[in-house]
Order: sequence, then C-alpha cells, then structure tokens
Amino acid sequence: MRSMMKNKYPWVAAVIGAVIVMDQYTKLLVMQRFRLYESVTVIPGFFNLTYVRNKGAAFGILAGMEGAWRTVFFIVISLVALSVLMVLVRKTGARLTLLSYALISGGALGNLIDRVRYGEVVDFVEWYYRSFHWPAFNVADSAITVGVGLLVIEMLFSRRQEEQWTVKHN
Repeated sequence: MRSMMKNKYPWVAAVIGAVIVMDQYTKLLVMQRFRLYESVTVIPGFFNLTYVRNKGAAFGILAGMEGAWRTVFFIVISLVALSVLMVLVRKTGARLTLLSYALISGGALGNLIDRVRYGEVVDFVEWYYRSFHWPAFNVADSAITVGVGLLVIEMLFSRRQEEQWTVKHN
C-alpha cells in the first residue's frame, strides 16, 4: 500500500538540490585542482580521481556525434526526461519512489548544467581492476544510478507484496 506523503514537493526539491550542490561542488573542486586528464591514485590498483570530460551520454555513448547538435540533442533529451519525472513525482506518494525520482532528477540536472555551461560533462571518479576500467563518472551519475536501483527495488518489492496479497485473498 502506498503512503501519501504530505508536503512531498519541498522534500523532493531538497533532495534534488542536495544532489546538484554536491555534484557541482565536487566538479568545481576537480576543475580547480586538476589539469584535464590528470589522475591521482586513491586506492592503488582500484580507484583514481581522474579529470576527464564526456561529450557523450553515460559511459561516452554517442560521444562521436559531431558539432553543436550533440549538445542540443542531450539538452533536449534531459529536458524531456525531467518533464516525465516531474509528472511521475506529481502522481506518486510512495517515499522510496519519490526518493528515486528525486535522485534521478538531481543527477540529470547536475549533468544538464555541465552541458549548458561547457557543452560536455565533467567526470572524475575512475574505478578499475587490472586492465578493466569502468568509464569515469561523477556525483550526478551516481545519483542517477542509485535512483534507478532504488526504483527497481521498489518495483520488485511492491510486485512481490501484490503477488502475496493475491495468493492469500484468492
């Protein structure tokens, strides 16, 4: 059963705002303290801070797309996704679902700010093991990933509850 949250909009806005502030602050620190492509080992053989710029979508997808159209394309896609998320926020009261939407929205806005300001996204978190390197990412990407993960958990859990209720009441 979904709990209807009173005053959900300030709560959702606060989560979105926190994600944006953390994202933009960490990116600012990286841009101020690192040269482009500079890398600092944090955990040898596992984790670096490496300043890179991503012209594409997540993990560099469509990075080869040329010209100003790339930036316009990603800005439009971000705005469409954010519009859909705001409609979904309006229609739900479930806390975990709202948290998911807020994290995804905050991450999308954090990366959108970069696209508008720089035409690309600042990334700096690099996980790797031996020759396997996960593509560099940032706080906004992390918020999106956690938000999607929580949404999947919510969907699986609520479906399992509905199945149990149906079995018991049929």
